[in-house]
Amino acid sequence: MAWLVLVVSGVLETVWAAALSASHGFTRRLPALVFAVALLLSMGGLAYALRDIPVGTGYAVWVGIGAVGTAVYGMVALNEPATAGRLLCLILIVAGVVGLKLVH
Repeated sequence: MAWLVLVVSGVLETVWAAALSASHGFTRRLPALVFAVALLLSMGGLAYALRDIPVGTGYAVWVGIGAVGTAVYGMVALNEPATAGRLLCLILIVAGVVGLKLVH
């Protein structure tokens, strides 16, 4: 259960990062509200997962999911560049996250 919560919390990290950007410095209320709710749920889920998963592994997986999710969101929804180098780096992050899960 802790791993499922950790993955969902990592996805929520992508949600709050996207909402933070969309809030334009907290000047837009709905994205700011989405940011706050997603942030609380994401951190709460991380805290829950860390009861069973070592902090180094859990935090790295959480950040990895959030970083990759946010980068992919930027490329798909915000037309950020999807260069070969960028995609390779994202693949390496995913490989590291999977590796951490496998050696846990």
